[in-house]
Amino acid sequence: MSSVIVLGAQWGDEGKGKIVDYLAQRADAVVRYSGGSNAGHTVVVDNISYKLRLLPSGVLFKDKVNVLGNGVVINPGVVLQEIEGMKEKGIDCGNLKISDRAHVVLPYHQRLDELQENALGKNKIGTTKGGIGPCYMDKVARVGIRVCDLMEPDTFAAKLKINLEAKNQIITKIYGGEPFEYEAVLQEYLGYAERLRPYVTDTGVIMDELFEAGKKVLFEGAQATFLDIDHGTYPYVTSSNPTAGNACTGSGIGPRNIDHVVGVVKAYTTRVGEGPFITELHDTDGPGNQIRETAHEYGTVTGRPRRCGWLDAFMLRYSARLNSLDYLAITRLDILDQMPVIKMCVGYKIGDEVLKRIPASLNVLAKAEPIYEEFAGWMTDISGIREYDKLPENAKKYLQRISEVAGVELGIVSVGPNREQTIVLKELL
Repeated sequence: MSSVIVLGAQWGDEGKGKIVDYLAQRADAVVRYSGGSNAGHTVVVDNISYKLRLLPSGVLFKDKVNVLGNGVVINPGVVLQEIEGMKEKGIDCGNLKISDRAHVVLPYHQRLDELQENALGKNKIGTTKGGIGPCYMDKVARVGIRVCDLMEPDTFAAKLKINLEAKNQIITKIYGGEPFEYEAVLQEYLGYAERLRPYVTDTGVIMDELFEAGKKVLFEGAQATFLDIDHGTYPYVTSSNPTAGNACTGSGIGPRNIDHVVGVVKAYTTRVGEGPFITELHDTDGPGNQIRETAHEYGTVTGRPRRCGWLDAFMLRYSARLNSLDYLAITRLDILDQMPVIKMCVGYKIGDEVLKRIPASLNVLAKAEPIYEEFAGWMTDISGIREYDKLPENAKKYLQRISEVAGVELGIVSVGPNREQTIVLKELL
């Protein structure tokens, strides 16, 4: 048996989909354990781009079991649309398993997400307005509707009626929005239920069977460490725990089943939405814009331009501790190919005080300044290189310094979007 968690070590969009896709070649199962359709993964195989929102990246392999665990919130319309999209590309999703304990995103969640975000005005969070936060709110408030409820028409009808009456009161009386018609939502979701039924099961049993049979299991994180509801830059975070600990809770396994944790790291830093970003570059024609346009840094789900900046390795040190990272997977190193000078943040300071940790208070964090180290660029195309020793010396110096500051060994280096553009230093499965 071997199991690996792959998660984002920054603010998301690190290229987790590509790393999971690469490792999935040797896995028997790929498990998604948190988040919802607000997470986007782009996987490129043979120059064909696959944009995934809920489906695990292992779905591109017909012989892999793909699990959406109990910690995921399921928008039935989105997952069914993805399944149909895959069928059109000749990909069979018959091995998809959806937890009957996962919670269901309903139309009123999406409406409330939008109304709440708009009401915040300049204090907005930067949500994708996909209903993910309100769905998790209902889960914690113990009024959520689970997939198992959706599979029972009478149960679903009764719970929907109670919830919709309450949500319509909030939508109309607090936000002045349009209410939902019960019968329309009921019939829409009962239709989804029948189409989803072949995929729904007790995924905890599936997980037990996989481990008992000594299978190789890959856990796929959504979002990233600094978007974690507990440990991220709150309140500018997601509504779940993308960190390593939730791989167990969100999939229904014990921690002794986890062998390794891999943190995926862009060779620079990006962020979507609001919140602090110490190394952000605000230029319109300098390195920040060069990174954005070279890498096409726009959101997979929303299309929003991502905020770009130099690599924050001080963040990585925190992420390494929080997730017990064993290895780093560095992605998009090739984006820096034409940068004559590259900077890396190795610490924060406020005035003359060098910080030993990342403060919880955003007011304190707003005063922090990055401590930079500069590196000479390599100014050559590395996208065709497949062996670490053949990388330019300046590229290796940069990579080694990332490893040193983070305190984590290098495991994988990605030099392009395609599956084969991958340098492996450590076989993980």
